[in-house]
Amino acid sequence: MRILMFTRYGRLGASSRMRSYQYLPWLATAGIDVTVSPFFSDAYVAGLQRGEKTLREVTQSFPQRIKVLLYARRFDLVWIEKESLPWLPAWLELALLPSGTPFVLDYDDAVFHSYDQHHHPWVRRLLAGKHPRLIRRAALVVAGNAYLASFAEAASARQVAVVPTVVDLARYPAPGARHADQNDIPTIGWIGQRATASFLKPLAPVFQNLAAEARAQFTAVGIDAAALGLPMMSVPWTEDTEVASISRFDVGIMPLVDEPFERGKCGYKLIQYMACGLPVVASPVGVNCQIVEHGVNGFLAETPAQWQQALETLLADAGLRQRMGRAGRQKVEQHYSLQVTGPRLAALLKAASAPEPT
Repeated sequence: MRILMFTRYGRLGASSRMRSYQYLPWLATAGIDVTVSPFFSDAYVAGLQRGEKTLREVTQSFPQRIKVLLYARRFDLVWIEKESLPWLPAWLELALLPSGTPFVLDYDDAVFHSYDQHHHPWVRRLLAGKHPRLIRRAALVVAGNAYLASFAEAASARQVAVVPTVVDLARYPAPGARHADQNDIPTIGWIGQRATASFLKPLAPVFQNLAAEARAQFTAVGIDAAALGLPMMSVPWTEDTEVASISRFDVGIMPLVDEPFERGKCGYKLIQYMACGLPVVASPVGVNCQIVEHGVNGFLAETPAQWQQALETLLADAGLRQRMGRAGRQKVEQHYSLQVTGPRLAALLKAASAPEPT
């Protein structure tokens, strides 16, 4: 079986790396040969992380993608991350996709809200119906959470499967017991990109209060925290070092705002923290409420006062951090690991490529 995989980014893009690239060895084992064609290059992603957007990179991406679309009929299945031609109408995308080749859509965030809730009326008028139209024509929609699955079902998808964003346990070995010195100051950490760093800003006073009392120190992996006005130490991100960086935390955090786009997020940060045996604190938004079992593997906190209380509770009790960390790791092993979802996704893709009964 041969699949053409249209990713949004190269490996540097977290969504493409976790939703697509990390599955390649599993798919190969299942007898599936995958050709990968990213829309944006790693250079473009690196620019985004620095707060830069390169128009030239964007304009080059469209003709390159269209060129690849023209020979998609050579494959048994086309696997598309979100959409094959961003910001272009569904009729053009469907016209370029080969009529005899089934395609799968994969969603790990609510990208459709970039159109149907856009502030410009003409964008809503032209593109609000794009994703529902694509969904109706897809052989399968793979959704990262229930919010995304509900959107696909409301759009009359033929088949919807929820496959969460997961980690590879081979990269996240079971953590050993933490034996922090009594005089060590616990580290509260966050990992992410510049685009989501804004969610940390409302908590800056909480961070400052705890740091001023020498009760905690704060680390951000993947951003220049000082440049963004955040009272956190910055650690560079690389794929090879991210697990080691997270493992130095004592608590992992994931603040969000309760807005439609954020409800579609897949909680990947939380899964990374929990895979490293950390307790977590997160906003009660979307899938966070499923991943975090309040009082078991972490806490859900909405207001700054609730965030401060949750963090203070964890900072004051190393034993509680250990227990919650173990519970989180167990949940990842059972529900949020590549070892669980890899065989299932391979089976879904094979079934989607099968000819429809006549």
